[in-house]
Amino acid sequence: MTYDRLVCANCAAPVSQGRCPVCRANRERLQQEGGPFSGLNPVALIVLMVVLVAALVLVAQQTA
Repeated sequence: MTYDRLVCANCAAPVSQGRCPVCRANRERLQQEGGPFSGLNPVALIVLMVVLVAALVLVAQQTA
Protein backbone atom coordinates (compact mmCIF):
# COMPACT_ATOMS: atom_id res chain seq x y z
CA MET A 1 0.00 0.00 0.00
CA THR A 2 1.22 3.47 -0.75
CA TYR A 3 1.01 6.14 1.88
CA ASP A 4 0.13 8.98 -0.51
CA ARG A 5 -3.60 8.31 0.00
CA LEU A 6 -3.56 7.59 3.72
CA VAL A 7 -5.00 10.18 6.11
CA CYS A 8 -3.54 10.58 9.59
CA ALA A 9 -5.96 9.97 12.46
CA ASN A 10 -4.00 12.40 14.61
CA CYS A 11 -4.03 15.56 12.45
CA ALA A 12 -6.41 14.60 9.57
CA ALA A 13 -3.76 15.51 6.97
CA PRO A 14 -2.31 13.20 4.32
CA VAL A 15 0.44 11.02 5.80
CA SER A 16 2.68 11.84 2.83
CA GLN A 17 2.87 15.47 3.99
CA GLY A 18 4.21 14.51 7.43
CA ARG A 19 2.65 17.40 9.33
CA CYS A 20 2.75 15.81 12.78
CA PRO A 21 5.09 13.33 14.53
CA VAL A 22 2.59 10.50 13.99
CA CYS A 23 2.51 11.17 10.24
CA ARG A 24 6.29 11.30 10.03
CA ALA A 25 6.70 8.08 11.99
CA ASN A 26 4.16 6.21 9.86
CA ARG A 27 5.62 7.59 6.64
CA GLU A 28 9.08 6.40 7.71
CA ARG A 29 7.76 2.97 8.70
CA LEU A 30 5.96 2.53 5.37
CA GLN A 31 9.07 3.55 3.44
CA GLN A 32 11.19 0.99 5.32
CA GLU A 33 8.67 -1.83 4.87
CA GLY A 34 8.45 -1.37 1.11
CA GLY A 35 9.67 -4.14 -1.13
CA PRO A 36 11.26 -3.83 -4.56
CA PHE A 37 7.91 -3.08 -6.24
CA SER A 38 6.43 -0.83 -3.55
CA GLY A 39 7.28 2.33 -5.47
CA LEU A 40 5.35 1.27 -8.55
CA ASN A 41 1.73 2.18 -8.97
CA PRO A 42 -0.84 -0.56 -9.71
CA VAL A 43 -1.02 0.26 -13.43
CA ALA A 44 2.74 -0.15 -13.80
CA LEU A 45 2.58 -3.50 -12.01
CA ILE A 46 -0.19 -4.70 -14.34
CA VAL A 47 1.81 -3.62 -17.40
CA LEU A 48 4.87 -5.42 -16.04
CA MET A 49 2.86 -8.60 -15.51
CA VAL A 50 1.42 -8.43 -19.04
CA VAL A 51 4.90 -8.02 -20.51
CA LEU A 52 6.22 -10.97 -18.50
CA VAL A 53 3.31 -13.20 -19.55
CA ALA A 54 3.81 -12.21 -23.20
CA ALA A 55 7.51 -13.05 -22.92
CA LEU A 56 6.68 -16.45 -21.43
CA VAL A 57 4.23 -17.17 -24.25
CA LEU A 58 6.86 -16.27 -26.85
CA VAL A 59 9.44 -18.51 -25.19
CA ALA A 60 6.93 -21.38 -24.99
CA GLN A 61 6.11 -21.00 -28.70
CA GLN A 62 9.79 -20.96 -29.66
CA THR A 63 10.53 -24.18 -27.80
CA ALA A 64 7.46 -26.05 -29.12
